[in-house]
Amino acid sequence: MSTHDNLSRALNKCIVLLVDDQPIIAEGIRRMLADESDIVFHYCEDPGQAIQMASDIEATVILQDLVMPDIDGMTLVRFFRANMQTRNIPIIVLSSKEDPHVKSDAFSNGANDYLVKLPDQIELLARIRAHSQSYINQLERDSAFQALREMQKQLEASNKKLQELSSLDGLTGIANRRQFDESLDKEWRRAARNDLPLSLILIDIDFFKPFNDNYGHQAGDDCLIRVAKALKETIVRPTDLIARYGGEEFTAILPDTNAEGAAVVAEKLRVAVESLNIKHEHSKASDHVTISLGIADKSDLPDLEALIHKSDECLYEAKESGRNRYIIANKK
Repeated sequence: MSTHDNLSRALNKCIVLLVDDQPIIAEGIRRMLADESDIVFHYCEDPGQAIQMASDIEATVILQDLVMPDIDGMTLVRFFRANMQTRNIPIIVLSSKEDPHVKSDAFSNGANDYLVKLPDQIELLARIRAHSQSYINQLERDSAFQALREMQKQLEASNKKLQELSSLDGLTGIANRRQFDESLDKEWRRAARNDLPLSLILIDIDFFKPFNDNYGHQAGDDCLIRVAKALKETIVRPTDLIARYGGEEFTAILPDTNAEGAAVVAEKLRVAVESLNIKHEHSKASDHVTISLGIADKSDLPDLEALIHKSDECLYEAKESGRNRYIIANKK
């Protein structure tokens, strides 16, 4: 595809390909088109090369003889229509006579127009321009539609990415408070509707303020990131959710899980963080970073606010009773 052809397409020029085995016919048509600045003429004497040439020059209209020695004209029309690159290019067939049966056959095989050669110059120019412009308009519509589709895909991808980012904590990469609120509300409604268990664990890093104050904010951030990763990797069910609740607090939503089942998970979470062995010389609970956990399930609770409050009470008691442990509501 040449720079000239690209420029012609950009200027909405008619790019004409004549397929005819008779050079004298080609010369006659070339002369008809020679003075037309909006028409670029190409000639192909070998029908075997016509499809490739039409694609290479980005033809906007094809003039094609129906009678050629190497290939039947009707067959070539069908070949044009079967090729992905040329299937929509308008084809004006050129015949030596006005025969209704031949004309009908040409149209049924995919031709767009029919002229008896050599045609009148004015009529030929009018039909070339009309078919070519129609094809160019269709290409522009297709291109605009494709561009719109691509923009929609990009917008959908951007919106999805934005939605994902808006639901994640910027520091730790786990679910944020917004995602926690939405997920807990959804799971509470589902559990209430289907009379299913639901447990909530509130988690607090023990003596995090002294850690942050003594080791620095960067070390504090690194600690939060490592703890969040350990918590998330300990949760194995896709329905469960680990989220950053705020500051050094985290939470676990456990659908279809009662308090006893949540206690098993809580102990795994506690051990996972303890196993990180993050040095903490300023903790009164241990010489390394630990967590305290409060557990409550929805049993006999009126709403999710009560569930959060009950978990928070248990977390407070876990901290007051020595930390690095979990407390279960109503089973202390």
